[in-house]
Amino acid sequence: MKAKKLSAFSLLAVSALILSGCSSSDSAGVKIEVPDIPMHESMGDFEGEINIVNWAGFVDPKWTDKFEADTGCMVKSRTAGTSDEMVTLMRTGQYDIVSASGDAALRLIVGGDVQPLNVDLIPNFGDEIAPGMRNNIYDTVNGKPYGVPIGRGANLLQYNDDVTKGAPTSWDVVWETNSPYKGKITAYDAPIYIADAAVYLMYHKPELGITNPYALDQAQLDAAIALLKQQNTIVGEYWSDAVAQITSFVGGNTVVGTSWEILRKFAGKPNIKTTLPKEGSTGWYDSWLVSSKTKNVNCAYAWMDYTSTASVNGAIAMNFGMAPANIAFCSSSAEAQAHCDEFAAEDEEFFKQVWPWTTPIETCVDGRKDVKCTSFQEWTNAWATIKG
Repeated sequence: MKAKKLSAFSLLAVSALILSGCSSSDSAGVKIEVPDIPMHESMGDFEGEINIVNWAGFVDPKWTDKFEADTGCMVKSRTAGTSDEMVTLMRTGQYDIVSASGDAALRLIVGGDVQPLNVDLIPNFGDEIAPGMRNNIYDTVNGKPYGVPIGRGANLLQYNDDVTKGAPTSWDVVWETNSPYKGKITAYDAPIYIADAAVYLMYHKPELGITNPYALDQAQLDAAIALLKQQNTIVGEYWSDAVAQITSFVGGNTVVGTSWEILRKFAGKPNIKTTLPKEGSTGWYDSWLVSSKTKNVNCAYAWMDYTSTASVNGAIAMNFGMAPANIAFCSSSAEAQAHCDEFAAEDEEFFKQVWPWTTPIETCVDGRKDVKCTSFQEWTNAWATIKG
C-alpha cells in the first residue's frame, strides 16, 4: 500500500518526508495458507553483515555502532518510503530483514518472502513486550510467529480546538455530509484507509456484520466504498505528505481529520489536539521480519535481539515518534516515562480500541469460512475510484 510513514528525524530535517491496526487481531482459529518455510534452528557464526529495509529513524549510528562492535555484523540500511516499496525490495532477495507495518507483513508472509521465527533464539523478545503487540494476525500465522514487535501508534482524530471548542466524540465529523467542518476535513490518502470507513460502519451499521475492518466481503467493501465516496464530497484535502498535513492544520485550512500523535506534537500549537473517538480507530504496528532468502540469518537474529532490549527499542521509538514495544523502557528514566505516557505505550485499554493495519486477503481473518473476503488488490482498485 502507498501509506507513508514519518520519522521525527525527517520532520526535523524537513528533507525526507517518509510515511510508511479495537484490539489486537488474535490469529487463533484462522487458518491461512502460507508456504512451508523452515525456521532457524540454532545460532552459528555471525556472517559479517546485515542488510536492512527500514522506516526512517529505525536505524541510526546511536545504536548501530555498538551492535557492529559487539557482533561484527556491519549494518547496511535502506530507508523505504512506502509499504509497497518494502515488499518490492524484500522480494528481490537482497535484504535480510525489514521493519514492516502490518499492511506489508502479511503480504510478505503469504508470499513466502519471510520465514517463521525461533523465538527461543531471541531472548529479549520476552515478557517485557507489550501484551497488545503479541500474537497479532499480521505477523503470527497459524500459531507461528514471523515478527518481532518494534512499536505502534494509532490513527487519531486531530482537531483545531479553537474551532471545535472541545474534542469531537465521534468520527461523524469527518464522515457525515452534515459535518460543520465541510471543506476543512482531511483524510488519509491510501487504500488501507478503507479500513477506517469499516471501523465507522462497524459501530453505526452493525447490520452489515463487519467484525474486523480488514475482513470485508464484497457487500461490506461496497458499503465502505459508498461511505468513502460520500466523504469525498466534504473532504478538503487528502494527505500522504505529513509536513503538508501539519501545515494545513496550523494554517487553518484543515479543522478535523486523521492524524498521528507525532504529527500533533510537531505542529507545536496548543490548539491542535488529538482524540480517540468512541468508534475506535485503525493503527500501525511495526515488526522486524527476516527474509526467507537471507544469507545472514545469524546477524539478523542478533539484530532482532539487540533492538528488542529496552534501551535500544526505546531509542528507536523516541527517534521515530511511537509507543515502544518493550515497555520496560518506560520506567528507565523520567524522559522515557514521559514519552511512554504521551504515546499510551502502557495503556492496553487504549490500544484495545485500535485495529492494527493488516493486509486484506481472500481468507477472512475474522474467521468466516462461508464467504470469500476481498483482497488488497481489490482495495487498491476500489481506492482509485473513490476520489473521482
